[in-house]
Amino acid sequence: MRILVTGGAGFIGSNFIRHLLARDPHCTLVNLDKLTYAGNLENLADVEGDPRYRFVKGSICDVELVDELLGEGFDAIVNFAAESHVDRSIQDARAFVETNVLGTGTLLEVCRRRRVPRMLQVSTDEVYGSLGPTGRFTEESPLSPNSPYAASKAAADLLAAAYFRTYGLPVIITRSSNNYGPYQFPEKVVPLFITNALAGEGLPLYGDGLHVRDWLHVEDHCEALALILKNGRHGDTYNIGGNSERANIDVARLILRVLGKPDSLIVHVKDRLGHDRRYALDTNKLERELGWRPRVVFETGLQETVRWYGAHEAWWRPIKEGDYREYYRKTYGDLSRFSPQSPQLY
Repeated sequence: MRILVTGGAGFIGSNFIRHLLARDPHCTLVNLDKLTYAGNLENLADVEGDPRYRFVKGSICDVELVDELLGEGFDAIVNFAAESHVDRSIQDARAFVETNVLGTGTLLEVCRRRRVPRMLQVSTDEVYGSLGPTGRFTEESPLSPNSPYAASKAAADLLAAAYFRTYGLPVIITRSSNNYGPYQFPEKVVPLFITNALAGEGLPLYGDGLHVRDWLHVEDHCEALALILKNGRHGDTYNIGGNSERANIDVARLILRVLGKPDSLIVHVKDRLGHDRRYALDTNKLERELGWRPRVVFETGLQETVRWYGAHEAWWRPIKEGDYREYYRKTYGDLSRFSPQSPQLY
């Protein structure tokens, strides 16, 4: 297959490109990425010399560029390109509307005109909103997003579904639970906690820390996406979950235990606006129809992830300086000199 991957320099996209190149000697990939703050070509340094891989710098909102690329002829397009951090969407939602809604709309329209055989729209469980203490979201659950980020992804999903129903565009939507693993930008909770703990800084935990997420290793996610890309039904939606629900405070404690650090590094900060209490996905459809199940046990995967960040300080240390450091302070306060005696940031 010849595949266009958008947003391939980000966390999940780069892992997906590496996954396909390692497992399919016949596939060729073009990576279109704007290289915003979270896009990093170092994520793909190990494959940049592969003749089956090519990088193109640009935005999915650029109609002429997308049209020119798709004119080269592709068997499929996989759309990872998105603004994805909830806190940033709360501070300024405009970039999320532009990339996640208008950008996805551009891809859908050009795919329609160019008659691309298949498009995979990679989405999130956050479009469903917040769950109570029991139950799981199915693919039929109503969309009820609570953050600007989630709303922008829900809008993109609705556009994709409309293009299938109106034009017959062969598009498939996937919605995954919280991912973790190597090359994740350190503003997300797992790499943020790991890198802060490695640096001896406080781990900023929202509210009481009892918000529950279903954790999915990025390699399991990539395996599911490759399977859906090959065998999924056009017009369908597939939930991809890790079946590993954990409260955020338990994730923080596990990271500290792996690193031999004290729980006193946990700093409870003021809760996020509109913070969803719990996510959990029902993955029976994907398991039943395509035979996929997550394979990575959360505790094992998290230990491996901690070791990866410990061995790749040269990758994450520069990211946490400069502009990101100012954003971090604005979001959480200055925890660089945290000690167990410091006041908690309520």
